[in-house]
Amino acid sequence: MAVCPAMLFGQNITGHVYEDGDSEKNPISGVNVYWVNTTEGTATDAEGYFELRRPSKSYKQLVISYIGFEKDTISVERKQKDIEIFLRINKELKEVRIVSREPSAHIDRMASRSVQEITGAELCKAACCNLGESFETNASVDVSYSDAVTGAKQIQLLGLSGIYTQMMVDNVPDLYGLAQPFGLSYLPGTWMKAIQISKGCSSVVDGYTAVAGQINTNTKDPDDEEKIAINGMFNSMMMCEGNFVGRVKFNKHLSTNLMLHAGYMQMKHDDNGDGFLDMPMMSTINIRNKWKYRIDAVSMLQMALNALYENRAGGQMAYYKNTNNGDLYGINIVTKRFEALLKGGHEFNDDFNIAFKSSGAYHNQTSFYGKNTYDAVEKTFYFNTVFQGIIGGDEAHSFSTGLSYYYDDYVENLHINTVDGAEAPVIGNVLNDTVLTMTESVPGAYFEYTFHKENLPIVIVGIRGDYHNNYGFFVTPRFHVRYTLNEHNVFRASVGKGYRTAHILSENSSLLASSKQLVIIDNLKMEEAWNYGINYTRYFHINEKELTLNLSAYRTHFKNQVIVDMDNDYRYVYFYNLPGRSFSNVFQIEGNYELFKGLDVVLAFRYQDVKVSEYVGDITERNSVLERKPMVNRYKGLLNLSYGTRLNKWRFDYTLQVNGDQRLPVPDYADEHPEIYDFEDSSPVYCIMNAQVTKNFRRWSIYLGGENLTNYKQENPIVCADNPFSEYFDSSRVWGPISGIKVYLGFRYTLD
Repeated sequence: MAVCPAMLFGQNITGHVYEDGDSEKNPISGVNVYWVNTTEGTATDAEGYFELRRPSKSYKQLVISYIGFEKDTISVERKQKDIEIFLRINKELKEVRIVSREPSAHIDRMASRSVQEITGAELCKAACCNLGESFETNASVDVSYSDAVTGAKQIQLLGLSGIYTQMMVDNVPDLYGLAQPFGLSYLPGTWMKAIQISKGCSSVVDGYTAVAGQINTNTKDPDDEEKIAINGMFNSMMMCEGNFVGRVKFNKHLSTNLMLHAGYMQMKHDDNGDGFLDMPMMSTINIRNKWKYRIDAVSMLQMALNALYENRAGGQMAYYKNTNNGDLYGINIVTKRFEALLKGGHEFNDDFNIAFKSSGAYHNQTSFYGKNTYDAVEKTFYFNTVFQGIIGGDEAHSFSTGLSYYYDDYVENLHINTVDGAEAPVIGNVLNDTVLTMTESVPGAYFEYTFHKENLPIVIVGIRGDYHNNYGFFVTPRFHVRYTLNEHNVFRASVGKGYRTAHILSENSSLLASSKQLVIIDNLKMEEAWNYGINYTRYFHINEKELTLNLSAYRTHFKNQVIVDMDNDYRYVYFYNLPGRSFSNVFQIEGNYELFKGLDVVLAFRYQDVKVSEYVGDITERNSVLERKPMVNRYKGLLNLSYGTRLNKWRFDYTLQVNGDQRLPVPDYADEHPEIYDFEDSSPVYCIMNAQVTKNFRRWSIYLGGENLTNYKQENPIVCADNPFSEYFDSSRVWGPISGIKVYLGFRYTLD
C-alpha cells in the first residue's frame, strides 16, 4: 500500500462538493472526483470532503460526477489547495434521488493495488473501542484471543498469523515486536479516521516484510473538520472508557491536535465457571499529540508524540494481589511505551519531489504468568527517504526510489518455572532462566517504476536490497498490475517476496500462561515467503443502485518459516525452521449492495486451505508430515445489514459471522495422563451475532449494542484450570468466545 510522498505529506488537492442552490451548503457524499482522461481519483465522504494527489503539473482539470447531478469539469491552478464545488441537479431526470450517506467499507476503485478502505462510518457500526474491534464487520481480517488469561488478541489475514501482516500507523511501520501481542488495543476507535487493508505483497517503498498484507491506520489529523470529538462507553462487564480528540489551528501554517484515552475495568467475571477471570482487570492511559506545519505551498512537516501506560491483572478469581508468590495463579503485565514520529516533504517542481518519514519507540514490559516471569525492553528506530519523479519528461513513466534504515534492539529476561519431576527434552535448547538479546541493523535501498498511460494497464515493478547484520544481504522483488477493462470491470494481480525475523518470545508470550517448556531446535533462520494474488472487481447497476462484487484468490508459500509446534509433546513447544512445505490458499467472494433506500447489505464468504509441515513421532528422527495448520478456520461467512432512516437520524446495524471448524493441537500425552484432560482435535462450527442501534442528533449520538448475542461460549478454554501449577495446565487452546453476551452503551459528541 505505497502512498506517494505528495499524498503522505500534503502536496495534494482538497475540497468539498455541495448541492448547488442550497444556502446551507448541503454536502454530497460518494461523488466521483478524478483527473480528466485518467483513473486517478477518489470519492467524497459524508461531509462532501475529498483529498486527491496531483501527480504532475499537467493534471489541471478535475471531473466531478454523481448520479442525479450534472457532470462538471473544472480547472485547478497549481497553487490551489482547497476548493469548493457546487453540483446542479440534472433537470432532465424525471426522478432525482440524493443519497448523503458515507460509503463504509469498500474497495478503492482508483487504487493500483487491491485496497479495502474502512471509513469512519464503518467504524461506527460497532462499539469499536480499539483497533482490535474494528474488524467485526470485515470479511478479510479475523481477530481472536491468543489465550484465555491475558486478554491478548491477534489478527489473521490470508490464513496467516498477524506477525506476517505489516502494521502501519499514519503510513509508518508500527505495532511490531513487543507491541504485537497487545498492540490491537493501543489505538482507540475514536482516534481513527480510516483503515486501509491491502492483501498480498505491498510496495517495496515500505520495506521487505508484509508477507500476507498490510494494514494502515490513519489517526485523525490536525486539519480535519472536527474541532472536538468525545466518546464515552461502558459495558455489562463494567468496563468504562473515555476518549477525547481536540484540534487547534493557530494560523494558516501551524495546527495541532490532542488525543486522549482512558480505560478502566476492575470487576471480575467468570461466565464459563472455570475459576479464572474471563478478561483481566485493566487500567490504561494513552496520549497522542500531532503537529502539522505548512512551511509554504510546497513544503510541510508533521510530528507526533505518543505515551502509553497499561496494567493488566488476571488469573484465578480468588487472586487479587499483583505478586507471583503464593498458591493462587495470577498474571500481571505492565507496559510503558513511548513513540515519536517525524515526517516531511518538499516539492522541487512539478516533476520531482522528496519526502522522508522517521519514527522511534521505547517499549518496556514487566510481567509474570503464574510463576513464570518475562521482562523485556525494546528500542526501535526507523527512517525512510523517498525521491519521486517522472522519467524523461514523460508522465507515463514515473519512479520512486530511496534509502531506508531499520534498527531494533531487544533485551528479554525469561524465567519459566519447571514442574516438579519434569523431564528434559531429548533435543534442543530449553528456554528457562534465559537472557535473550538481539540487535537488528538493516540499511536498505529500493527502486520502484510505474507505467501509467490512458487505456493501458498500470504496471508497477519494484525491487529493494537490504543488508541485515545477522542474516546478510537479500533482495525483495515485487510486481503489481491493474487493468481497467471499462468502468464496470477492474482486474488486479500481484506477486512478490517477503522476509521477516522471528521473535519467538514476544510473538508467543501467550504460551507463558501454560506449563509448557519452550525448546529451540537448531539456529533459527530468517523467514522467507512468496505471495501471489489476483483480484477482480465488477460493478453492476441494478435499479439505479450499484452492486459491487469482489473476487480474490491468494497463495502464500514459505521457503523458510519458523514453526511453533504444539502437536509433538504436551510438555514442550518446539521452535524450528520449516522441514517441508508450508502454504496458504485463500479464496474470497464479497458483495455490497443497497437493497432498498437506506439498507446496505454486505455478504461475504471466504475459504482457506492452510497447511504446514511438522515433525511427528520421535523428534530426533526428523520425520515430518504436511497437515492443516492448527487454530485456523476452514471457512468464514459474514452478513452485515446496516439501515439508516431519513437524514440518518436512526441507524440499525446487524452482523452475523459463521466460523468454520479449526484443527486443534493434539499433543501425544503419556499413557497415565488423566482422562479428564482429553480434548477434541477440531473445533465445532459456530455463529456470532452482534447488533447496535444508534440515535443521531445534530452533534450527539447515543448508541446501544450487544456482542455475542447467541451467548455462545467455548467450553473449558483452559486445560487443567483446577490445577494451574500442574504439568497439564494450558490456556492457549482458545478457538472461540470466552465470555457470553456483552451489552454496551455509549455516546459520541462532535463539534465541527
